[in-house]
Amino acid sequence: MISPHDKEDDIPEEPADEQDDEIIATAFRGSLKVFMLVALLALGIWWLNLPDNVTEVIEDGDQVPVQVREVDEATPVLPFTDISVAAGIDFTHDSGGRGEKLLPETMGSGAVFADLDGDSDPDLLLASGRPWPWTDESPTSSTVRMWINKGHYSGTFIEVTEQWNLHLDAYCTGMAVGDVDGDGDLDLFVAAVGEDMLLINEGSRSFRLQDSSSGVSGHKNSWSTSAAFFDADGDGDLDLFICEYVRWSRQKDIDVDYRLTGLGRAYGPPTNFEGTQCRLLLNDGSGHFEDVSRQAGIHVMSGQSPVAKALAVIPVDINGDGAVDVMVANDTTRNFLFINRGDGTFEEAGVEAGLAYDANGSATGAMGLDISDYRNDGSVGVAVANFSAEMTGLYRSQRNDMLFLEESVNEGIGPPSRKALSFGLLFMDVDLDGRQDLIQANGHLEEEIAVVQPGQEYRQSAQLFWNRGPGNGCFEEIPTANTGDLGIPAVGRGLAYADIDGDGDLDLILTQAGDRARLLRNDQETHHHWLRIDPGRLPPGGWIELHQGDRVQRRLIGQTRSYLSQCENIITFGLGEDLTPPVIRFMAPGKNDWQESRPDSIDTIYSLEW
Repeated sequence: MISPHDKEDDIPEEPADEQDDEIIATAFRGSLKVFMLVALLALGIWWLNLPDNVTEVIEDGDQVPVQVREVDEATPVLPFTDISVAAGIDFTHDSGGRGEKLLPETMGSGAVFADLDGDSDPDLLLASGRPWPWTDESPTSSTVRMWINKGHYSGTFIEVTEQWNLHLDAYCTGMAVGDVDGDGDLDLFVAAVGEDMLLINEGSRSFRLQDSSSGVSGHKNSWSTSAAFFDADGDGDLDLFICEYVRWSRQKDIDVDYRLTGLGRAYGPPTNFEGTQCRLLLNDGSGHFEDVSRQAGIHVMSGQSPVAKALAVIPVDINGDGAVDVMVANDTTRNFLFINRGDGTFEEAGVEAGLAYDANGSATGAMGLDISDYRNDGSVGVAVANFSAEMTGLYRSQRNDMLFLEESVNEGIGPPSRKALSFGLLFMDVDLDGRQDLIQANGHLEEEIAVVQPGQEYRQSAQLFWNRGPGNGCFEEIPTANTGDLGIPAVGRGLAYADIDGDGDLDLILTQAGDRARLLRNDQETHHHWLRIDPGRLPPGGWIELHQGDRVQRRLIGQTRSYLSQCENIITFGLGEDLTPPVIRFMAPGKNDWQESRPDSIDTIYSLEW
């Protein structure tokens, strides 16, 4: 070893042959540099002398059709206007929060648009929590309230809670409607923290609360969230799927004693609580239900522990075999995909399908859920609203394959959604151009979150992602300045749509945790054409198609979507400027092939018959 203190004369000389090798290596490296310089110069001369247009002819290989995007399209202005007061909607959600910081207080409640009085226009139901039983307070009104559309698509409402005999005193969460007794009108299921409720629509503008013999109540200590009616066993009546969240009690919440530095006691995440099991109830045809969850394959275990922490559900025939499957969004644990075997039993296949986790293989804080063919190419798109610092999940099937890829970044949803804490979300064609856009309601859990997480806010703007067609990302976020009152920050939770005023485009109800609901009228002015399809008694979970020449739009039948909420049953197809006479294709109950129907006009509601 040579020390820094050694003299130069003391350094031994290299052998003569090693010196020769070094001289040869130096010469070689110099020659190589000269060669590379000449090669680069020749490449530059070749490039400068290329013809203006060089075409490479590919003779072999299948050509994949691509829907060309109109690249010159600018992001449109798509404003919504808060008309709650003018329309007669005066509703404020009561979270029950009085300082103890209990988890249910963060979750909000849902909304339902449905034709409850049978006059063909959408009415509105809103659910609320209540003061906790150990306080001295009582709710000031029913914890489910109802408004009917004043006139035929008038866009204004009148409250009829008392008239319809709604006198509920429960901590309500989600709702679902369906004709469970086959008498032609819509009955109501209400999920709750505690026992659930079934209300039968008596057809005389009145609901009747069923007792526990209906079989839907569940355990008195359960916490139910979203729910869906669909025909699970193919017998022609509506069965009921109920999401259960976590095993919760006031004492468990207090014992967890979750805290944030600088805030003290705070709302704890669901990771601090055990999971539960979803429930599947089969209808006997008269509105009485039997719990078949275990034998039907709905219970999912990890070792000795139940996995489900379910917040959203959608019935969907995802593999096109005619039997309705079920997609479930779970909070902080893997999502479920229950594949219907055709006999009312199910196999859970979320992992195999690629829908269980995000692109990194991690479970997310999944809240809301919607499903659509948003590319109009026959693929199935699944959107999942997630917690803050997690992008909204966007999964797309590979055409008719049952393998889904996470496409949120590629499709333009990922980075803009990462900061938001999202709950309700919906695919809907806001501007009636024939492409499904995506809207999500956002809002945090902690009022003082900005103290411990700079850059986060309690009230957050809803986001509207405009679908500009396949290409370098389908979606582009519209600035809140161009979405009107939709962009006003909120503690967003439930989200549902309906055309409340008969102008063809879809309006919104957005619920908040501990704050007022907002009725948002769609004031887009594209003058695009549309066709609204009343599917009648087509069962939830199937698909309906609209054909115009080579363009095919596909929508999922059913009202259950988003978070704790349900949309109107009528399906809206935007036509843009295309006046080609449309053809409607659908699968009728009991049929093994597609049926066709040809509307004789557009810009109207068309009722299917078969």
